[in-house]
Amino acid sequence: MAATTTADTPDNSEGMAYLDTLPKRVVTVYLPLFVILVVLLFPFYWMALTAIKPDDQLIDMETYNPFWVVSPTLKHIAKLLFQTNYPLWLWNTMMISVAATVLSLFASVLAAYAIVRIRYKGAVAVGAAIFLAYLVPPSILFIPLATIIQAYGLYDSPFALVLVYPTILIPFSTWLLMGYFKTIPYELEECALIDGASRWQILVKIILPLAVPGLISAGIFSLTLCWNEFIYALTFLSSTQNKTVPVAVVSEFVDGDIYRWGSLMAGALVGSLPLVILYSFFVEHYVSAMTGAVKE
Repeated sequence: MAATTTADTPDNSEGMAYLDTLPKRVVTVYLPLFVILVVLLFPFYWMALTAIKPDDQLIDMETYNPFWVVSPTLKHIAKLLFQTNYPLWLWNTMMISVAATVLSLFASVLAAYAIVRIRYKGAVAVGAAIFLAYLVPPSILFIPLATIIQAYGLYDSPFALVLVYPTILIPFSTWLLMGYFKTIPYELEECALIDGASRWQILVKIILPLAVPGLISAGIFSLTLCWNEFIYALTFLSSTQNKTVPVAVVSEFVDGDIYRWGSLMAGALVGSLPLVILYSFFVEHYVSAMTGAVKE
C-alpha cells in the first residue's frame, strides 16, 4: 500500500515544480517578464508614437495625452524619405557596415582557426590578448586613428570607416569564433590531414560549413556594431552626403536648441528596421553560437 501511494504521488521536488501554483508563476515568471517587456519595448513604442504625431501634439503636452496619438500622420516619415538625404545616409550606413563586416569576418576566421586548431605554445595567451584588445574603449583610440586617417588622406571618406571599424570588430569576432571552433571535433581535421588535405582545404571545406551558426552570430554582431557606431563616424565624416544614419539624424535634425522630434524619431525608427528584420531571421543561430562560445 505504501509503495502504491508513493508511486501515485507526483514528485514535485525537481524540475519546474515551483511554477505549479498561480501565485508563484505570477511572482517568478509573469511579473519579471512584464517588467522586462516594458523596459525593452517602451523606447520603441515612444519612438514610433513620436514619429506619427502631428506637430501640435508634439508641442502641446497638456491638451493631448503624451502616451497616445490622435489623428496620426505620416508627414514626418514622408519628409524624411523624400525631402532629405536620408536614403543616401541609409545607403552609406549599409555599405560601410557590410564592407567592414566582411573584412572583419575574413580576418577573424583566419585568426580564430590559427589560435584554436593549429596547436602551438602560447595560443591561449594570444587569444586572451586579442579579446583584451576589444576592451579598449573607442574614445581612447579615435584620436590616434584620426591622425592615421588624416595622414593617408582618407578623412571624410566612407572608406575610412571601412578600415577603422575592424579594429573594434575583429577582437570580439575572433573570440566568438574561437569558442565555436572548439566545439568542432579534432578528429575530422586529423582524418582530412591523413587524406592529404591542406590547412586551407580543411578550413574551407570542413570547418566553415560546420561553423555557419558562429559565422552568422559574428556577422550579426559586427553589422549591428557598425550600424550603430557613432564616435568614429562623427570624427571621420563631415560632409552631409557622406554621413551615416546615427550621425546624420542627430546633426541634421537639431538646429541649435530646436529639436525636430518628429523627424528625429522617424529617422531612428526607419534606421532600426533593417536590424530588426535581420535579427528576426537569424536569432536562433545567434543565440546558439553565443551560448557555444560562452561555454568554451
